[in-house]
Amino acid sequence: MTGEYTNEAMDRCSSAGVCGGVCEVHGHLSPPPDEETTEDWLLVSSDSLGSRGITMDLEEEEEEQRGELEEGRPPKLKSKLVSAWNSLKYGWTLKQKSRFSQSSPVTILGHCFQLNQSGARRQFHCSFSSLLWLTYRRGFPPLAGCSLTSDSGWGCVLRTGQMLLAQSLLRHLMPPGWTWSHGYLGVRDDLDLPSTPEGGGAPWTRRRSLEPQLAVRVEEGHRRVVSWFGDHPAAPFGVPRLVELGRSSGKRAGDWYGPSIVAHILRKAVTAAADVPNLAVYVAQDCTIYLEDVRRLCREPLPRDGSLQGSPGLAWKSLLVLVPVRLGGQDLNPSYISCVKRLLMLECCVGIIGGKPKHSLFFIGFQGDYLLYLDPHYCQPTVDVRQEHFPLESFHCKYPRKMSFSRMDPSCTFGFYAKTQKDFGSMCAAVNEALSSCEKYPMFIFSEGPSQETWGPSEPPDPPSRTRTPSSGCVEEFVLL
Repeated sequence: MTGEYTNEAMDRCSSAGVCGGVCEVHGHLSPPPDEETTEDWLLVSSDSLGSRGITMDLEEEEEEQRGELEEGRPPKLKSKLVSAWNSLKYGWTLKQKSRFSQSSPVTILGHCFQLNQSGARRQFHCSFSSLLWLTYRRGFPPLAGCSLTSDSGWGCVLRTGQMLLAQSLLRHLMPPGWTWSHGYLGVRDDLDLPSTPEGGGAPWTRRRSLEPQLAVRVEEGHRRVVSWFGDHPAAPFGVPRLVELGRSSGKRAGDWYGPSIVAHILRKAVTAAADVPNLAVYVAQDCTIYLEDVRRLCREPLPRDGSLQGSPGLAWKSLLVLVPVRLGGQDLNPSYISCVKRLLMLECCVGIIGGKPKHSLFFIGFQGDYLLYLDPHYCQPTVDVRQEHFPLESFHCKYPRKMSFSRMDPSCTFGFYAKTQKDFGSMCAAVNEALSSCEKYPMFIFSEGPSQETWGPSEPPDPPSRTRTPSSGCVEEFVLL
């Protein structure tokens, strides 16, 4: 489906979704009346959305904290009003519904779904809702060195970076083809129910069957990955930890982070995380993936557990490759759109840290001329992931959203995952083929040799430190005012 609908028609879009185009208010793509669409999917219950007024008050409180932190004075009234408006906007639009064309396939991270088939629609919904959705949170302990208790208004790129890393960790640790169902722990095995022997006596419990045991074990892995992104200092990939690691790049809590800076923060976080086994992160330099540097990184000696990958006698780590790029000047160069689509069609792709100008989003697929994304800008209460059975529902989004490719900000970071050395070779071949579709210059390249920098295999240099400036033309910043 294309976006050949007038602005006037979009302005007249009603809640029934009759006209075509992307509705700025409802955030969905609506087809013409004569085109078939899929059923609507609801994102979150109205109970979990909470009161708009409460959210607006929290946003204003966070702005005051930022103002006191930075200059010892309260923020301007304009900042308060803009913050309150954004809170109202995102809290309301999440209640809206989305429509997808049945005549056009939908692609999510290497998987294609034909929505005119009921089975494919269920698979699409299941695949989408299995992605981890990491949004603004409020009410976590104050960040080190300041009084901020929420990342609302400044942490959107950190959250999109978290989502890309979370998808990589699910690929790394969960069984192939895993999808999440919130009913995993809600259905008890009948063999796990207490029974009373005939003739009375103390009740005994029968052993649970093998299949539920495996399901519970897999769900524990899913819950463990989610817990790593909790908003407390001990979580290896939570906002407090990422902010701490960002200090070496000249960033602090309340600053805005660009996609390239976040890529290097994620690399350092994974390197320092003791809980993540056999995973390395490589960040491309100057739009170039240096293969010799990758081999050096992945062949670093590993603890011998009897399950080595790669060449005999060598340990090969699984790999997450992050590639910061800029696909145009102030706007996206249209010649790169077909290449972005082809990269999102690869199974090794784990998403894009991107967005539209001043608004970071996590891109995970496309339909026609529209990108699919997860939006981190909905501010939810903090969940204590240290509890044994903390609720998981707020970490999964059931409601797919779209935006036109033409609105994509040119500054972004692509992510690719390879589990084994063989997978890395296949990834290089597939990505190279996709890059060849670029009409002019490739988005990035592979180079056989090492980079000119001299660094140890686990600690490449940080990018140049960038100070925050008021310029709206900064190529690295996404800003939610």
